[in-house]
Amino acid sequence: MFTDIQAFLNYFEGAHKRSVRDIAALPPEAESYRPETGEGENAWGVTDIVRHMAGSRLYFSRAYRGEGWVFDGPLRAVNSQIDWVTCLEESAAEFRRRLEGTPLSWLTRRIQMIDSEGTLSGWRILMMCLEHEVHHRSQIATYAGLQGWPVMHIYGRSAEQVGAERERQLRLHGGE
Repeated sequence: MFTDIQAFLNYFEGAHKRSVRDIAALPPEAESYRPETGEGENAWGVTDIVRHMAGSRLYFSRAYRGEGWVFDGPLRAVNSQIDWVTCLEESAAEFRRRLEGTPLSWLTRRIQMIDSEGTLSGWRILMMCLEHEVHHRSQIATYAGLQGWPVMHIYGRSAEQVGAERERQLRLHGGE
């Protein structure tokens, strides 16, 4: 649970930077890629996903602010690869603007869910936004891997690099 909006925004900034990094690494052919099967959201290409990611940040900010679960989309049109990073940067700035300075009590206040009787704490809505971001970033990374495009390592190292550190880490920390 986040207990401070600035701590959340700092964490969000890291997630946002990883999204921008991964999307900026995609080759030009990613712009026209679409899954071979699927309908609706299951058939979205990268441009559609980026548009959705940018708009969803604002959707969750509205819910958090008590303005309803209203999806308006991103601040700008997203029609091509040229728009991807700019759209994400603008939506991140607007997301921060909407959340900065909000009362601490909003993190624990209860907010009516979109389509049921239940309520969620404000901090849970913010976590939903982060989980949504990571979900779609992973979707794009999966597309990249299947197409043989670069897939960025989440924290700058591969599983193989982490595995190669095992023995040294065990020695350093008195393990087996």
